[in-house]
Amino acid sequence: MRLSTKGRYAVMAMADLARRQTDAERAVALADIAARQEISLSYLEQLFARLRRKGLVKSARGPGGGYRLARTADETSIAEIVHAVDEPLRATRCGGNQSKGCMLKGERCLTHDLWEDLGQQIEAYLASVSLADVVGGRVGPNRQVAA
Repeated sequence: MRLSTKGRYAVMAMADLARRQTDAERAVALADIAARQEISLSYLEQLFARLRRKGLVKSARGPGGGYRLARTADETSIAEIVHAVDEPLRATRCGGNQSKGCMLKGERCLTHDLWEDLGQQIEAYLASVSLADVVGGRVGPNRQVAA
């Protein structure tokens, strides 16, 4: 299982944005997020271009410009953020073609179903966690998952 730096940094930046955006009108500058989260500004610019294209953030130009969440933090899942900047999360070593396995002769390895199931569990977990959950500290060992 590999969660790239792009996915981790995008979630960190979006959580910072959600925390700092006090109202729908106030934009948050990427330079401020970059400084607080210790992420390169040029890297954040690339990530936010992808987030904007996927409709997760809105940009504002000019004095007081920056970014705002396109939806509320409650309506934005962590999985959406990761998918906006990353490839899909996969735990298997097989490529995108799931009909062909990862072995030399095209067979699936003995543990394929194990890793496939793990990937689905991770995907479901990230889809169940909202940006508001992260900002509000509602993640971790004591997290209650809605039934």
